[in-house]
Amino acid sequence: MSVLAELSLFPMDKGESVGRYVAAALEIIRSSGVPYELHPMGTCLEGEWDEVMAVVKACHDRLRQDSDRVYMTVKIDSRAGDSGRLRRKVETVRSYLTG
Repeated sequence: MSVLAELSLFPMDKGESVGRYVAAALEIIRSSGVPYELHPMGTCLEGEWDEVMAVVKACHDRLRQDSDRVYMTVKIDSRAGDSGRLRRKVETVRSYLTG
Protein backbone atom coordinates (compact mmCIF):
# COMPACT_ATOMS: atom_id res chain seq x y z
CA MET A 1 0.00 0.00 0.00
CA SER A 2 1.43 3.35 -1.05
CA VAL A 3 1.14 6.25 1.36
CA LEU A 4 1.70 9.96 1.35
CA ALA A 5 2.60 11.16 4.82
CA GLU A 6 3.00 14.73 5.96
CA LEU A 7 5.31 14.85 8.97
CA SER A 8 5.91 17.80 11.25
CA LEU A 9 7.96 17.45 14.43
CA PHE A 10 10.04 19.60 16.71
CA PRO A 11 11.33 19.61 20.28
CA MET A 12 9.21 21.55 22.75
CA ASP A 13 11.96 22.31 25.23
CA LYS A 14 14.57 24.02 23.04
CA GLY A 15 13.18 27.54 22.66
CA GLU A 16 11.94 29.34 19.57
CA SER A 17 14.67 28.37 17.10
CA VAL A 18 14.54 24.63 16.45
CA GLY A 19 15.89 24.47 12.89
CA ARG A 20 18.95 22.43 13.79
CA TYR A 21 16.75 19.74 15.34
CA VAL A 22 14.46 19.68 12.32
CA ALA A 23 17.56 19.41 10.12
CA ALA A 24 18.64 16.31 12.08
CA ALA A 25 15.30 14.70 11.25
CA LEU A 26 15.56 15.78 7.62
CA GLU A 27 18.97 14.13 7.36
CA ILE A 28 17.31 10.85 8.36
CA ILE A 29 14.65 11.37 5.71
CA ARG A 30 17.24 12.22 3.04
CA SER A 31 19.39 9.19 3.81
CA SER A 32 16.36 6.85 3.82
CA GLY A 33 15.89 7.06 0.05
CA VAL A 34 12.16 7.71 0.49
CA PRO A 35 10.93 10.39 -1.93
CA TYR A 36 10.14 13.57 0.01
CA GLU A 37 9.46 17.29 -0.29
CA LEU A 38 10.37 19.77 2.43
CA HIS A 39 7.84 22.52 3.11
CA PRO A 40 7.89 25.40 5.61
CA MET A 41 5.53 23.63 8.02
CA GLY A 42 6.41 19.98 7.44
CA THR A 43 7.80 17.36 5.10
CA CYS A 44 5.83 15.08 2.78
CA LEU A 45 7.09 11.53 2.23
CA GLU A 46 5.93 8.88 -0.23
CA GLY A 47 6.44 5.14 -0.09
CA GLU A 48 5.15 1.89 1.26
CA TRP A 49 3.52 1.99 4.72
CA ASP A 50 6.24 0.14 6.63
CA GLU A 51 9.02 2.06 4.91
CA VAL A 52 7.49 5.48 5.63
CA MET A 53 6.53 4.59 9.22
CA ALA A 54 10.11 3.41 9.89
CA VAL A 55 11.38 6.83 8.77
CA VAL A 56 8.80 8.62 10.94
CA LYS A 57 9.87 6.54 13.95
CA ALA A 58 13.56 7.17 13.27
CA CYS A 59 12.93 10.94 13.11
CA HIS A 60 11.02 10.86 16.39
CA ASP A 61 13.68 8.72 18.07
CA ARG A 62 16.42 11.11 16.90
CA LEU A 63 14.70 14.18 18.33
CA ARG A 64 14.03 12.36 21.60
CA GLN A 65 17.79 11.95 22.02
CA ASP A 66 18.05 15.72 22.56
CA SER A 67 14.65 16.53 24.03
CA ASP A 68 12.38 15.40 26.83
CA ARG A 69 9.31 16.48 24.86
CA VAL A 70 8.69 16.24 21.11
CA TYR A 71 5.62 17.54 19.29
CA MET A 72 4.73 15.55 16.17
CA THR A 73 1.86 15.46 13.71
CA VAL A 74 1.48 12.92 10.93
CA LYS A 75 -1.21 13.02 8.26
CA ILE A 76 -1.50 9.96 6.01
CA ASP A 77 -3.20 9.34 2.69
CA SER A 78 -3.06 5.64 1.80
CA ARG A 79 -3.99 4.29 -1.59
CA ALA A 80 -3.61 0.82 -3.00
CA GLY A 81 -1.33 0.42 -5.99
CA ASP A 82 -0.61 4.07 -6.70
CA SER A 83 2.73 5.86 -6.57
CA GLY A 84 4.17 9.10 -7.88
CA ARG A 85 1.52 11.15 -6.10
CA LEU A 86 4.00 13.38 -4.28
CA ARG A 87 4.19 15.71 -7.25
CA ARG A 88 1.24 14.56 -9.34
CA LYS A 89 -1.36 15.69 -6.77
CA VAL A 90 0.01 19.24 -6.85
CA GLU A 91 0.22 19.22 -10.64
CA THR A 92 -3.41 18.09 -10.87
CA VAL A 93 -4.64 20.96 -8.70
CA ARG A 94 -2.54 23.47 -10.66
CA SER A 95 -4.03 22.17 -13.91
CA TYR A 96 -7.45 23.38 -12.72
CA LEU A 97 -6.23 26.94 -12.09
CA THR A 98 -7.29 29.49 -14.66
CA GLY A 99 -5.53 32.64 -15.71
